[in-house]
Amino acid sequence: MRLPLCPLPIIRSAFCCTQRRTSKQLCRSLSGVTMRLVQFSHNDDMGKIIRVGVEQGAGLDVVDLKAYDPSMPSTMKELLELGDKGLESAQRALDSGQCVVKRSDIKLLSPVLAPEKVVCVGMNYRDHCLEQNAPIPKEPIVFSKFPSAITGPYDDILLPSESQEVDWEVELAFVIGRKGKHIKEEDALSHVAGFTIANDVSARDWQMRRNGKQWLLGKTFDTFCPLGPALVTTDAVTDPHKLGVRCLVNGDTVQDSSTEQMIFGIEKLVAWVSRFMTLSPGDVFLTGTPPGVGVFRTPPVFLKKGDVVECQIDQLGSIINKVV
Repeated sequence: MRLPLCPLPIIRSAFCCTQRRTSKQLCRSLSGVTMRLVQFSHNDDMGKIIRVGVEQGAGLDVVDLKAYDPSMPSTMKELLELGDKGLESAQRALDSGQCVVKRSDIKLLSPVLAPEKVVCVGMNYRDHCLEQNAPIPKEPIVFSKFPSAITGPYDDILLPSESQEVDWEVELAFVIGRKGKHIKEEDALSHVAGFTIANDVSARDWQMRRNGKQWLLGKTFDTFCPLGPALVTTDAVTDPHKLGVRCLVNGDTVQDSSTEQMIFGIEKLVAWVSRFMTLSPGDVFLTGTPPGVGVFRTPPVFLKKGDVVECQIDQLGSIINKVV
């Protein structure tokens, strides 16, 4: 079943993130705006020029920020580095209704390109641990993908000749919008710019048996991180802890769960990882996959050329990638 992609209302939060707050007053976003931010290129420039835009609604036409205001940055990372000022400028552009490009004239890219970090969390759903007879982690299991693995929401997944066991993993992803170190859990969401969808494509032979059983190589082949379609700002998501998460392969549902099943929530992950490293605007977090991956089926099932993988998350939309 496909998710309805309904336009999101454009509203402003009355709560200001810059105000002093107690531990019970959680700041949910950078500036209280609700938008679907995208990166795109025009079809006629062959992807050479990257632009940042705002969707007029899920799947609708896009306001070109650079065309509206030439002083605006050309990449999402640069926009996020502007903090509240950048997001408020994007909101003004959206409200203007000007400089709109038709969806049919553009190609959506990953919402973030070349982030400083791609932080991944393993075994973060209870049922995913159970399907592999693994103990429930007592603290987050953190690994990474190289940024070069990132590809667009509708781009192809390249099946590498080096692996015969390529698998799917739908995941809720979020993007850091404010720099921080040693971030408290109650402040964590104020450092999150928004949410998007990821497919943590994995070469199980390299993840589980090769390379000393370290996960990195199996996770970071080119195109092994489809991301998109939009960066949905934090206040535009009703409750990121209660989102339906699904993956379909060739139209058949293979994963169907909810972020309620995550062992470690978004706030915990931000606080935990920021103990070890400074988080920067544009950093991407993948929060783990639910049960239903191919490797733990009987018999195991892996992706093959011609397969189409669709990852869906409530309120965010879907990404669709063909395996070639």
